[in-house]
Amino acid sequence: MKRNVVLSIQGRQTYADQEPEVIELVTEGTMELRNGGWDISYEESALTGLEGVTTTFRVEPGKVILTRTGKLKSQMVFEQGVPHDSLYQMPFGALLMTVKATFVFFDIVEDGGSIDLSYNIDIENTEAGVIDYHLDIRAK
Repeated sequence: MKRNVVLSIQGRQTYADQEPEVIELVTEGTMELRNGGWDISYEESALTGLEGVTTTFRVEPGKVILTRTGKLKSQMVFEQGVPHDSLYQMPFGALLMTVKATFVFFDIVEDGGSIDLSYNIDIENTEAGVIDYHLDIRAK
């Protein structure tokens, strides 16, 4: 059964010698238990710079998969200690990205829960930075 939820998302991106960029967002979305895992989805907005994109976190035993569809297409797999390659497809071209999760934690029940991710990201085989995400999910 699909449930309406409120998502509180905090992201921290640290690239090379730059000051960390912190993003905080509260938005509405849905969560659904499907095929033994949870799908948590929301529509991006102009605030995130990804208007026209749907973001889905798929939570399965041992991993989290982040999929973006719409104007931007990507799929990143977060499995602690395991690097995963993916294409980040934008209207003007695609980039090869490698993510290696250093921390993956989730606690999801039918009323909501949380997801924590920390990962290193390489773009086109060049170390790009470290990203940390924290999501709180609450049923409406």
